[in-house]
Amino acid sequence: MTSAPDIVIVGSGMGGATLAAGLAPSGAQITILERGHRIPDDAPARDPWRIYTNSAFRSAETWLDENGNSFEPGNYYNVGGNSKLYGAVLIRYRAEDFAELEHFEGVSPAWPLSYDELAPWYDAAEGLYRVRGDATSDPTEPAHAGPYQFPPVPDEPAIRVARMRLEQAGVNPFCLPLGVDIDRWLSAGKTGWDGYPDLRCGKMDAETCGLEAALAHENVNLITGAEVTGLKVDPSTGKVDTVTYVKDGVETNLSSSIVAVCAGAVQSAALLLRSGIANSSDYVGRCFMNHNATAMIAIDPRYKNDSVYQKTFGLNDWYLADNDAGKPLGNVQLLGRVTPDILKIQVPQLPNFAARWISGHALDLYLISEDLPDPESRVVLKNGKIQLIWRRSNMEAHKKLVGKMKATLRKAGFPIVLSRLFDGRVPSHQCGTVRMGTDPQNSVLDPDCRSWDHPNLFVTDAAALPTSAAVNPALTVAALSLRTAETIKRELAA
Repeated sequence: MTSAPDIVIVGSGMGGATLAAGLAPSGAQITILERGHRIPDDAPARDPWRIYTNSAFRSAETWLDENGNSFEPGNYYNVGGNSKLYGAVLIRYRAEDFAELEHFEGVSPAWPLSYDELAPWYDAAEGLYRVRGDATSDPTEPAHAGPYQFPPVPDEPAIRVARMRLEQAGVNPFCLPLGVDIDRWLSAGKTGWDGYPDLRCGKMDAETCGLEAALAHENVNLITGAEVTGLKVDPSTGKVDTVTYVKDGVETNLSSSIVAVCAGAVQSAALLLRSGIANSSDYVGRCFMNHNATAMIAIDPRYKNDSVYQKTFGLNDWYLADNDAGKPLGNVQLLGRVTPDILKIQVPQLPNFAARWISGHALDLYLISEDLPDPESRVVLKNGKIQLIWRRSNMEAHKKLVGKMKATLRKAGFPIVLSRLFDGRVPSHQCGTVRMGTDPQNSVLDPDCRSWDHPNLFVTDAAALPTSAAVNPALTVAALSLRTAETIKRELAA
């Protein structure tokens, strides 16, 4: 069975859905292939025991680590991709992230485009995802064309107290830019949104914004349960001429003028490797990056935290410099509320009364430092199975960030501060495996996110990012996707 849309998009996460939204007004026939399905309305979306233990949402898929041992990677395959469970922090890379930036243990290379070139697409992405924030609250915030369309999600009373205490300790909490309609979200259940799947009830994710905008056009078709198994190239033209997928055991081939791979940083690389294409540079799968990330909990017996969602402010005081040696450290932001149930899941031996007490007197944070691109940090296939070989980098900066934050919290009156470094099984913003660049010898895509090898093949998910920076990548992925949509539309009109 074969059909021939004008454009095939593999994946409906932040990259694929946003690309489809940008392309839909062109009138081109667009088919989106998504291996997962929509999360059903009766899913246990607010039950932490179903989410954090025997997850009702995570795939049963396993990958191999560097030593060949199987592990569950914590990725999600459903309409909207991983964004269905994300923390909805839609923050721009800093302008400095687009230039070469020296770190304690290496250099983050310059992008093939400047912040100013991407800025209009950041504006458009913030509009599409209805971002709420205050662009004046963070001194490191790059220039915007104007204010956010919506005011920031408000601090709850307990979080307002924490913000004030941190300000008195000498740091500058800023309002996190968030894709959350908080009134709609809370009307459907009194939980935070960070880690909880959105059932189209207030979180602005790839399904509720990007895909919704795309599917409003009759020329866009979404096929769920469609796992793409391979791409084939016409040797006479160098173009990808066949996309093969399997749905309900039936194999289907699509031919298309344009193919966009947006399956996520690991799966996009794996698909290209499995297909044996786009890899003349031998860089497909290389330069895998996964933020160095630490969860931190600050406890003060005098502090009463009765917040529901918590996640409204962050710190970039040490983002560009540590105020000592002058090197970047990273970003700090509040986690979604760590409730007694979540504490019990993470520390099963903790008595119920202790979990309640700790949760009621704690502030929960998430610390992120940049992972530098390394060709030996990579995704490979071993006997057809994904193997993730992650080489941690820039850990000196991350340890300094953890130390700075602990000292600041103690100065703010939190005498007990605990932390835990996330390992490679946690998908902390995976990116970089199909990187864009200016040199076909050490990149896979050109500055328009087009394959150097195949003129009709594009990649617009986090795989395309040449650096990880130290902030959440979702908005940057969306901005790149909208920019690439404009490139593709010009070609279709030519």
